[in-house]
Amino acid sequence: MKTRNIAIIAHVDHGKTTLVDQLLKTAGLFKDNEEPVDRLLDTNDLERERGITILAKTTTIYYHDYKINIVDTPGHADFGGEVERIMHMVDGVLLLVDAFEGTMPQTRFVLKKALEAGIKPIVVINKVDRKNINIDAVLNQVLELFIELGAPDELLDFKTVYTSAVNGTCSLDPDISTQKPGMDPLFQVIIDEIPEPKAEENGPLQLQVALLDYNYYVGRIGIGTVTRGHVKVNDLVSVARNDGSVKTFRVLKLFATQGITRLEVPEAHAGDIIAVAGLPDINVGETICSVDHVEPLPAIKLDEPTLQMTFGTNTSPLAGKDGKLLTARQIEERLYREVQRDVALRVERVNNAEEWIVSGRGELHLSILIENMRREGYELQVSKPQVIIKEIDGVKCEPYEDLMIDVPNEYLGDVMTVIGDRSAQLINMEAADTTTRLDYVIPSRGLLGFTTSFLTLTKGYGIISHVFKEYRPYKKGSIGERQIGVLVATEGGTATPYAIEHVEDRGTMFIDPGVEVYEGMIVGEHRYDFDLAVNVVTKKNLTNVRSSTKDQTVVLKAPRRMSLEACLDYINFDELVEITPATYRMRKKILKTEDRKKFDAHQKRDQAEEKAS
Repeated sequence: MKTRNIAIIAHVDHGKTTLVDQLLKTAGLFKDNEEPVDRLLDTNDLERERGITILAKTTTIYYHDYKINIVDTPGHADFGGEVERIMHMVDGVLLLVDAFEGTMPQTRFVLKKALEAGIKPIVVINKVDRKNINIDAVLNQVLELFIELGAPDELLDFKTVYTSAVNGTCSLDPDISTQKPGMDPLFQVIIDEIPEPKAEENGPLQLQVALLDYNYYVGRIGIGTVTRGHVKVNDLVSVARNDGSVKTFRVLKLFATQGITRLEVPEAHAGDIIAVAGLPDINVGETICSVDHVEPLPAIKLDEPTLQMTFGTNTSPLAGKDGKLLTARQIEERLYREVQRDVALRVERVNNAEEWIVSGRGELHLSILIENMRREGYELQVSKPQVIIKEIDGVKCEPYEDLMIDVPNEYLGDVMTVIGDRSAQLINMEAADTTTRLDYVIPSRGLLGFTTSFLTLTKGYGIISHVFKEYRPYKKGSIGERQIGVLVATEGGTATPYAIEHVEDRGTMFIDPGVEVYEGMIVGEHRYDFDLAVNVVTKKNLTNVRSSTKDQTVVLKAPRRMSLEACLDYINFDELVEITPATYRMRKKILKTEDRKKFDAHQKRDQAEEKAS
């Protein structure tokens, strides 16, 4: 049976996982009377809720006389490191492009990685069922992107397939009237265009780990393509470590996928994508070899984290009321367990404190970890994300990103003003009938908290995407900090309608009556650029029957609902987000009102002295 190894790459939400669903259906994985769940490979609850792929996943489809191994990759920039490593496992890629949105920042990133690895792309124009599409314009964008990224001439004549993954239709013609049910034309292009794996069946074993999984019983599981030889369960093998050392271990288990099921298999051969268990601390880039022939493959470069946060044990007055997992030991064990499966994550304990510096690839990367911990019953508190500053050739540098936004024309002026204040540099501007596309280069600091502001400014109709570009010299000044003040509770207790009615004119509330609050908790947004201490637990003194029932007729404005990402975006550097299984709250680092006033006074004095000097 012949083999094809391919990855599906694209910008976020361009339809990769839905397309895999249709490939599985066309290959006959399901019986006629079965109705499979959408996005079969997105097995994580958060993946299904958010409609994004967080972890790369492999599946094997048997189509006629071919075994086609498919890797479904994340589309969000925060998980782009997995895309880069997957290029070491496959011989071709399907580059999905939305027929309406066209090429986006992550499209550029994933295509660049494929071209750098010498991988042949097949272009799939997806979502051809959408209204107001311009397929010719999108094809021109794709061709321009190939040329701009320096693709060799033989790849410029790429094969193109047109699909509607949501409807399960496909054709080789841009005329959407030619669309027919099933993905057979796409399968045929894969078979015709993607080469056999570059693998030697005969020879000593060679398998480089490109992805990791984790199992409580066997520890880390290394996933990669067998590039030479074969491997069996109970074989004694060697692994060439990233530090140059060599270690011998016995293969405990081998796993392969068939459809959406992971199966234990007795052996794997050259060209197979396989998961190997037996070495609990195996890492990405290490090469599994025969004991008598250790020959490591070239190292896989891992992208460094660009963003970090401080995680700590919950110190609020309400600590321990919701969660059961809240001690430093429990949190540390959970964080280091996450590092076992996520090589893009770094965890470092802060000396003499119950705190950890957790570094990742972006706000989404870290917020996914926080949300998973919350659902598992953990309590903790986290600081505002901040970019990781590096010293390069003696110069202090910070990360910059390519930013692309689509803005309804009526909000264009406001958006350009706000983003200009964040030190963004406008690179390109394309106006259409109702929207304008803006391309910027911006310090990563400038994106902290920007998404929430952007969606508010555009009433939710704007589209924003960004991807890491490079490190550049650090730009002095405050970028990306919230410029508006907050309403901070001065007393602990239960918030009352009477108290909130007298406070809500000062700004926008974040809480409802009946919510338990504590001193130092952020309960709303002030309308001015300074913080205001407020009492939201005051009860009205009852003097007669009429006044005791009047309180029931109080009509309050609906509070602003804040998601976890919105809270992380919103807080400033003197604030924290408290995470519990039941909720999350924003709070000041210094809870006592008097202590906070003293600290602010000292800080202003120090700033004045520094400015004077």
